[in-house]
Amino acid sequence: MPTFTLDSRLQQDSVHVIDLALCQVRLSRDARYPWAILIPQRERVVEVYDLGADEQATLWQEASQLGQAMMGHYGGDKLNIATLGNVVAQCHLHVIVRFQNDAAWPGPVWGQGSAEAYTDEALEKRRAEIARLAKEAGLAR
Repeated sequence: MPTFTLDSRLQQDSVHVIDLALCQVRLSRDARYPWAILIPQRERVVEVYDLGADEQATLWQEASQLGQAMMGHYGGDKLNIATLGNVVAQCHLHVIVRFQNDAAWPGPVWGQGSAEAYTDEALEKRRAEIARLAKEAGLAR
């Protein structure tokens, strides 16, 4: 596999969960939402179109399958899958389970309130849950 360098902001704002065929899955440190971040493990990928067609399909498959598993586990009302990249240029895809009673509903999570930190125990529990969901969905390599 080619070398891969994670953007320092993604490193700071999330924790490693599991590696998939294409993406590294990370957990956002914002405890308000079940929030995974998928980063294609390729150098110099800024936009989705920087990936080849097969890798674009893999990115979407990994995000949608993980999102479906997260929705089933957490019982969300809506799944948000989005790329923004206005602060972090490195291509990454947010997979966020949303609830009608969450802090930002019905708007986007960005710019709404302040992030809430996990306790160490809750962070490890959520990280392990998402890793297990990825494995059960057949996504882990």
